[in-house]
Amino acid sequence: MNKDRGRWLVVALLALVLAPVVGAGRSGQAVLAQEGPETVRLDYAYYNPSSLVLRRFGWLEEELTADEIGVEWTLSAGSNKANEFLRAEAVDFGSTAGAAALLAAANGSPIRTVYVYSKPEWAALVVAEGSEITEVAQLKGKKVAATKGTDPYFFLLRSLAEVGLSGSDVEVVNLQHADGRTALERGQVDAWAGLDPHMAASELDAGSRLLYRNIDFNTYGFLNARTEFVEAYPELTTRVLTGYERARTWILENPDEAAQILAEEAKISIEVARRELEERTVLTTSPVPGDEHAETLRAVIPIFAAENQVRPGTDVEAVLGELLAPAFAEQAVAAAGAAPAATPAP
Repeated sequence: MNKDRGRWLVVALLALVLAPVVGAGRSGQAVLAQEGPETVRLDYAYYNPSSLVLRRFGWLEEELTADEIGVEWTLSAGSNKANEFLRAEAVDFGSTAGAAALLAAANGSPIRTVYVYSKPEWAALVVAEGSEITEVAQLKGKKVAATKGTDPYFFLLRSLAEVGLSGSDVEVVNLQHADGRTALERGQVDAWAGLDPHMAASELDAGSRLLYRNIDFNTYGFLNARTEFVEAYPELTTRVLTGYERARTWILENPDEAAQILAEEAKISIEVARRELEERTVLTTSPVPGDEHAETLRAVIPIFAAENQVRPGTDVEAVLGELLAPAFAEQAVAAAGAAPAATPAP
């Protein structure tokens, strides 16, 4: 049997067994209807290295050609943009931080987290070269750039809370990540809740300094899918995630080439790309959403309430219980394990 055909047979069989778990509350017949879509729409993001590799080598396009399913890619500049695309049904799969996914779901976005693409330390508080600010408490009354609804924003709020401050004690300047870096380096803000690779670039290219780091305040990298899509196409969802597993494995086996792809895509130096991938991004964590990810997000729920991030009366804990959908990633890991070693396209 052809190895690739054997791999997808594993996917299909597992999907048939496990799909009803995701479709609870709906008829099995509806869930298993596999009339494929014309196109699968995914985002790619500089903070999601696996998406860059999967897009670069065209592995998903290659696998779906026989099914006459196209693949469409859209760049997400941050978690907030990925959530906007998912809400507008402009993409079927979007890359966010864990906290951003939970916030979107708590505010009514119909999404499920189907895969964990990294355990990153991608957010920290950053000050410009020569800044006299040395402690988080000194940010009181200062201007801080942050992209609301993203992990760096929640990192800022948690860092402030740790020293007895809140979001109202600083002036949050809502800017996209790249613009936040520019504002910091031009002296337009006093600090910036940064995100890699922009943060690493600012360190290496402009001498910016990380004021405060705490990996425990970083939530995981979540790949989220529209609930309607995963319920209609469970087998196809697993096939997409099997492609993600192939990309993740390739990055672990080819770190230098992966850094080069990141550098080319994000238009950053190879040194910046290596700092993001090798020093602050962990891809070996389990890609299956589970208890460890839920526990990390529970620590953010009080921040949502304190900062009025969700509608009054929202049971965020209940939302969290519905958000994580591990069955698809479990299937993908099993299928990828049965596949031949990942190799780049010629």
